[in-house]
Amino acid sequence: MTIGTELRPGLGRWTAFHPKWKDDVASLAVETADGLVLVDPLLGGDEIPRPQHVLITVHWHVRSTAEIAERWPGTRVWVTHRQGKPLRGHAEATDVFAPGDELPGGFEAFPTAREAEVVYWLPAHHALVFGDVILGAKGGGLRMCPQGWLKPRTHADLATSLRPLLELPVELALVAHGEPVLVEARAALEEALST
Repeated sequence: MTIGTELRPGLGRWTAFHPKWKDDVASLAVETADGLVLVDPLLGGDEIPRPQHVLITVHWHVRSTAEIAERWPGTRVWVTHRQGKPLRGHAEATDVFAPGDELPGGFEAFPTAREAEVVYWLPAHHALVFGDVILGAKGGGLRMCPQGWLKPRTHADLATSLRPLLELPVELALVAHGEPVLVEARAALEEALST
């Protein structure tokens, strides 16, 4: 069962209004051999089936994770060691990982210049999953997050941290804020990192 808009078989994306952001934000659902994996889930009006795992890109994206864990006991919540502390009081992490560790569903995590944020690579779909470091650009494409979100780091630091992603066979760039890039995503990321 695909949740939201099916981007590829077993890969769904949905949006819901986030009152603090004052706009719609995106979440992902991926059917994997390890069960349903949700990324940065924000529950909206659509009903979702029981997930086995929740992955968080950055602690700001904990969103509906606590509600999901309460509704479906046994759901595993995966965060990096740098995200764990900021999550306290918002959701309980069950699994703490570092980039390079094995994750459910074949996901791989890559570090970014923001120490508490990772980018996920989903090899089965040739998809990169971004939280806040890369956003959808108006009119299409991708852009780096505002400089103020990186302090004390810079856009140059961010670009350097994300350049290894250009070595991957990227076909999709799935962003939490803005429209995803579903065609020529690698080129869009390369352009974003060069500006």
